[in-house]
Amino acid sequence: MRHALLAGLLLAASAIPPALAHVTLERGETAPGSYKAVLRVPHGCGTQATTGIAVTIPEGVHSVKPQPKPGWTLATTVRPYQRAYVNHGREVREGVAEIAWSGGSLPNEHYDEFVFVGQVDASLASAGQIYFPVVQTCANGESRWTEIPAAGSQARLASPAPVLRIAAAGAPAHAASTMRAGTLTIAQPWVRATPGGARVAGGYLTVTNGGSAPDRLVGGSAAFAERVEIHEMATQNGVMTMRALGGGLVIAPGQSVELKPGGLHVMFMGLRTQLTEGRSVKVTLEFEKAGKVEVEMAVGGIGARAAPAGEHHHH
Repeated sequence: MRHALLAGLLLAASAIPPALAHVTLERGETAPGSYKAVLRVPHGCGTQATTGIAVTIPEGVHSVKPQPKPGWTLATTVRPYQRAYVNHGREVREGVAEIAWSGGSLPNEHYDEFVFVGQVDASLASAGQIYFPVVQTCANGESRWTEIPAAGSQARLASPAPVLRIAAAGAPAHAASTMRAGTLTIAQPWVRATPGGARVAGGYLTVTNGGSAPDRLVGGSAAFAERVEIHEMATQNGVMTMRALGGGLVIAPGQSVELKPGGLHVMFMGLRTQLTEGRSVKVTLEFEKAGKVEVEMAVGGIGARAAPAGEHHHH
């Protein structure tokens, strides 16, 4: 039994793709917009345990936020950008240029991931691909995954930097931002990220009724919330109020209804988990005629006023 288990483990190890011999990005392609980077570290320096990971952020990737790791010390280096960028309507002129996780211990026999989120500027689409040089530190040395190929070169590099291919905004290879349910078209479903401890979250989308009869959005469900309601924010006598639409939201034939911040929205009540920018969540919307429709909502920033740029998000 023991020999069979060992043989199975060796077989599994031999099946690891060659690319996993290096530090790589879990998702190697994205469109401009929010991006969650997951650096995969499959081994140590030779047989030594990894004690530090440092990554350099390329120009054009801005508003970066790293994810802390239990047992590791997190440090960042902030520098001015070469030019100003816009993040959720705000101009940013400096940000994280380097991230370092140190003081931990990742044995050579184990695998782990190091995570950060950021915004990929639309100007990078013309570059085709960008690189995130990584230095992997161990007790008695380091592995430098920092080699970047010369333009047009197809040469195989010994220690390549993790590469991210940039697709055109809205490229069809990624998760659809528009879906159909009967005579209804649901476009750009998204939800705001939430701070830790939040109990509610707002979701947004546009529904168009292409049929000849009205339909009604009456509610929904989501694994991350205790209940889902349709709410409306409105100003009455100079006071902003919010109320649940007990009878649901009517989608008239030939009309579009936009659910957006400050107005109509899907309210997720009794959150069971924090919603993190750069990810996505599955939500089931319920219509009176079209029935139940599962949509994937991209998670935008806290306080965002519009949907994140079109791209695939991780669950």
